[in-house]
Amino acid sequence: MPAWPGRPPQGRYYAADQPHPSARSLVLSSGLFLLTLVTSLIAGTHFAAAYAHNQAASLDAFVQTFRLTYRNPGALLAGLPFALTLLGILLAHELGHYFACRRHHIRASYPYFIPAPTLIGTFGAFILIRSPIRSMRALFDVGASGPLVGFLVALPALAYGVIHARVIPALDADNNADLIFGVPLILRLVTATFQPNAHATDLLLHPVGRAAWVGMFATALNLLPVGQLDGGHIVRSVSPQLHRWISLALPIALVPLGYFQWQGWWIWALILFGLQFVRMAPIYDPTPIDPNRRFAAVMSLAVFILCFMPYPVERLL
Repeated sequence: MPAWPGRPPQGRYYAADQPHPSARSLVLSSGLFLLTLVTSLIAGTHFAAAYAHNQAASLDAFVQTFRLTYRNPGALLAGLPFALTLLGILLAHELGHYFACRRHHIRASYPYFIPAPTLIGTFGAFILIRSPIRSMRALFDVGASGPLVGFLVALPALAYGVIHARVIPALDADNNADLIFGVPLILRLVTATFQPNAHATDLLLHPVGRAAWVGMFATALNLLPVGQLDGGHIVRSVSPQLHRWISLALPIALVPLGYFQWQGWWIWALILFGLQFVRMAPIYDPTPIDPNRRFAAVMSLAVFILCFMPYPVERLL
């Protein structure tokens, strides 16, 4: 490729400076963010009410909160700690991707949030990459930047949530509870640090901590080493052959995990299987990533292990 004026070469290949996303993209991104803020406020109001009454999460209570906020929108202010923390974590994750794209002159959209009237208020966020990723270095940077930045933002929020958590022994025996959240390894470590006399399973997290929990779970899902997920980009940049093997094996491995742990893994097995049919663009510069990036790949694996949960949510009958 020809060199573009005023731009340094990237190895044997060159990249053009890409224009910023259009104003239309910014309007759509802002609109989706505001909608997601509303749905996250509703979810946060439920978590705030449960925290205030020393109660675990409940689907019935969430539905009641939804109705209450419809009649009294001012009640949504109680959901601000959860909503702002969660959106901040998701935004940090997506901006990590966005600025990595800008650094490598890859055209990308602004972050798009996905509003959802669910218990957590959102299905996450994403950016659209509109030009090829031309080198293994760029592929790694784009894949790893989001999860690592998001994790670093979520970690202090989780610590705050644990410090201000209510210790309620046998929380899963609460008569009002029909949902129990899983406990990732990072939550156990943070609990051992700031609440050494409590079990992580007995903590009713502050809404800020619950938002961090959601952010950690989203990080783990994004780091699944398959297809064009963040983890897939990382593994492909390290070893394309390993990436192909894991992309075939992991959907199969999730089937028994869904049977013995969380049935939601069956849905993810279908999603990951479907990613096999999504064509991946070729990498024009196959130069292996450097030792610093390989170390960051190990850190990404550590983040995945810290955040992963075999059963993220358990429904009590």
